[in-house]
Amino acid sequence: MALKVARRGEVPPFIVMDVMRAAAAREAGGADVLHLEVGQPATPAPAPVLAAARAALTNDKIGYTLAMGIPALREAIAGHCRAWYGIDPGAERVVVTTGSSSGFVLAFLAAFEVGDRVALAAPGYPAYRNILTALGIEVVDLPAGPADRFQPTPAMLAALDRPVDGLIIASPANPTGTMIGAADLAALSDYCRAAGIRLVSDEIYHGISFGAPAVSALAVNDDAIVINSFSKYFSMTGWRLGWMVVPPDLLRAVECLAQNLFISAPTLSQVAAVAAFDAGPELDRNVARYARNREVLLNDLPAAGLTDLAPADGAFYIYADVAHLTDDSAVFCRRMLGEIGVACTPGIDFDPARGHHALRLSFAGATEDMVEACRRLKTWLKG
Repeated sequence: MALKVARRGEVPPFIVMDVMRAAAAREAGGADVLHLEVGQPATPAPAPVLAAARAALTNDKIGYTLAMGIPALREAIAGHCRAWYGIDPGAERVVVTTGSSSGFVLAFLAAFEVGDRVALAAPGYPAYRNILTALGIEVVDLPAGPADRFQPTPAMLAALDRPVDGLIIASPANPTGTMIGAADLAALSDYCRAAGIRLVSDEIYHGISFGAPAVSALAVNDDAIVINSFSKYFSMTGWRLGWMVVPPDLLRAVECLAQNLFISAPTLSQVAAVAAFDAGPELDRNVARYARNREVLLNDLPAAGLTDLAPADGAFYIYADVAHLTDDSAVFCRRMLGEIGVACTPGIDFDPARGHHALRLSFAGATEDMVEACRRLKTWLKG
């Protein structure tokens, strides 16, 4: 008799990881690759973090920590909220997590039951839908486009045939880079509060914006779950460290889940990350480079024939409509990698219904790579 295999693992792959594997195979064969596929800073962790990690390796036993994180880091994160947003959530509401990924798992498990319905904008980060699906929570797509700046609106929620239990927002968003302004965020929050919808705010790209700074959901909704990370602005992807700000009614549930699922976030990363908040000048130089890269792509991609681009207010992505070039973005991206060595991510990773006409380019790398990628794309597409 065949052994049972759980259906919860039957979720789509995270396609960007498949693209990374194909790019690595090309490089292993001796060919070059320009990496515009992955949302990962090309810079190392900031110098104070590296110094703190070296000291901890020498002086600390690097054992387990409390499930909620070391007190020094929780206090530092609360101080960061005060400094950036003028909001003091209190260190007792801060939960340190193994990247934002485990934060989403904890948030969804604590806030939603099997069979609940959670809405999110499409296009959007694919792991939201895949984690929700694996947990038995129904994903409700809110198809968004340029007219909505690719963001959910109260009108979209009101138009649903059945109510939802949760809403996930991201500002700046992956893959579009668009942001939700203060007035629009307040309107969404008011709608959610009136309708009994739990708001989950992904704020991992805060600090990377090219105009007005991002607004935190903490400013408008004390019942929201806020998730952030050291991966993007703080340039610490492989350190696997993030945090949550959790409303009081979910705090004990999140703690118990974290104890059982993860024990604690990586200790070395926690100790080192306390110093990340002293690295502002270095990190802001990274953001200045992202801004230059963004300008290169926004200026040069139209000359290559990619003219329909999302605004990219923040984060480090350009989301491009390529309907005039292909109706299969996965094949298009494979050809691009194979023929000119430019790796990017097909839109179907972010929007299963409409993403076959779109692709995402990351500008987190070196400026010279952006210039060369545009040169290759122009030659390839014009040819």
